Amino acid sequence: MAQKASISFEGKTHEFPVVQGTENELAIDIKTLRSEMGLITLDPGYKNTGSCESAITFLDGEQGILRYRGYPIEELAEKADFLEVAYLLIFGELPNVEQLEKFHADIKAESHVDEEMKKILDGFPKSAHPMGVLSSLTSALIAFNPSAVDVTSEEDLYHAIVRLLAKFPVLVSWTLRKKMGLPLDYGDDSLGYVQNIHKMMFKRPNREYETNDVVIEALDKLLILHGDHEQNCSTSTVRIVGSSHAGLFASISAGISALWGPLHGGANMAVLKMLEAIQDDDGDTKKYMAKAKDKDDPFRLMGFGHRVYKNFDPRARIIKKAADEVLAELGVDDPILSIAKGLEKEALEDPYFVERKLYPNVDFYSGIIYRALGIPVDMFTVMFALGRLPGWIAQFREMRLNNEPIGRPRQVYTGANQRSFVPLNKR
Repeated sequence: MAQKASISFEGKTHEFPVVQGTENELAIDIKTLRSEMGLITLDPGYKNTGSCESAITFLDGEQGILRYRGYPIEELAEKADFLEVAYLLIFGELPNVEQLEKFHADIKAESHVDEEMKKILDGFPKSAHPMGVLSSLTSALIAFNPSAVDVTSEEDLYHAIVRLLAKFPVLVSWTLRKKMGLPLDYGDDSLGYVQNIHKMMFKRPNREYETNDVVIEALDKLLILHGDHEQNCSTSTVRIVGSSHAGLFASISAGISALWGPLHGGANMAVLKMLEAIQDDDGDTKKYMAKAKDKDDPFRLMGFGHRVYKNFDPRARIIKKAADEVLAELGVDDPILSIAKGLEKEALEDPYFVERKLYPNVDFYSGIIYRALGIPVDMFTVMFALGRLPGWIAQFREMRLNNEPIGRPRQVYTGANQRSFVPLNKR
């Protein structure tokens, strides 16, 4: 028998169905609450509100579990590559050999970005924040691909998805190269998806491109780990913009803007800025660990703990190993990274942090890797967006195929009651 929850108010009681997810999560379906009882719920930040039912990502913060389409993140990071995971997130199953080859071939066929896009890029000064540039370029793709996408047609939607997966890495690399004063690059169709991204970003005009398997593998893992993370701020933004029947490119552009915020995608930038501040203060990690434990000190240790995970971030376990391998492979001698390793060691051994489960999170280690690869700090969130792209696409596709209604939250009005207009000369 289906479970129900009762709500009583002013002598009136109504029963609402309880929805149970496949991982036994329970939710009260209150879509008739206002019509039946004249009430709405108030939940700032939507911390206890489910906006949708989704089959894409399962996250259990208490147990430290993250699964894409049922597959543990640990297995995917170890055994799959980013393009396989992108296919899984978007279409629901891991691809077979033929499906993956076709997917990659279709992406490569769409990788050209119209030359006129360069004029838009040229309009930005070098000082422009890369996330602003990326959001604008992604939105501008609409002008160069103006035909409407029939989201009820799997073929139409597939072509839009492939087009975005093809062009987005080009825009990311152009954003970086603009900042670094390098000529723009279109990459190499003979390379794998992630290796081609690396080449487009880092190839120098006066030397041959040399690949590094350790670096490519670490970058591949980073992108996988950022692939999706349930209904976070940027993902919810993509879904709610798409719910108005805005197109895929416009919805993703909105998601990029949401990710730009320092409380969301800017966390790995905050880690590096904190490390730089510690270096400027003689690099005394013990001093800053003490400040972090002092409730009266405004200093906060960035990159430790997580809003969702109340245990060790499962992504951090994976990327810690990759960070160690990259630093060893590149032999980077960087005092900032030495400070990071010192903080990590002390936090993992300090009872204060261990008891509170304030472990290093994925933002801490991703910042270390990006720094070691020579990626500028304000490009870190762009790399986050690159990894999150398949998840955003998957969420958009699911929302549109489910024909979800337009997002339209309610509010509790707390302003002035009705009052009469006062003419200007009497105010």
